[in-house]
Amino acid sequence: MAKLFSDEKNLDAFIAASADEAQIANMLHNSTWRLGEEKSWHLDQNSGQLLLTFDDGTFALAPAQIIGTFHHQNETFMWGWDHPSVVPALQRNAAAVKTFGKEQRVKELTKSQVTCTEQRAWELTALAMRLSHAKGAYRVEVKPGVSLFLNFGDVQLAQEALNATIS
Repeated sequence: MAKLFSDEKNLDAFIAASADEAQIANMLHNSTWRLGEEKSWHLDQNSGQLLLTFDDGTFALAPAQIIGTFHHQNETFMWGWDHPSVVPALQRNAAAVKTFGKEQRVKELTKSQVTCTEQRAWELTALAMRLSHAKGAYRVEVKPGVSLFLNFGDVQLAQEALNATIS
């Protein structure tokens, strides 16, 4: 792919548009199946599936990709494509950003760790979502002061089976 952006201003606009698209997608997910209102989450790196459960017994299951981790104390974002805890199969969307960054000659997208704000981590996650045609973006605190940023694909919704006995 040839360099798309002649200057940093155009690239920033592309990333801002990516963030807007992610926000709209997540608002739609919230209105249709309550993304952001889940009581628990689980990511199985072996299967690549993100499981969100809700108080009413509903759950959502979607394929996921790890974009990176954000460390709040030192305000650094470590890309999933170079993260020692991320299995290779879950690095694809983050790696797409790295490839894009190389093509566009953008160091922020090709360094394994960058200093940034949490908002910028969201924007980078949104860029991964846009480049990979993912369906949504998700952030969860994995331990105090560390957030995990993900993209997810098509969501399957289900209701836990009720154990009913007939007398």
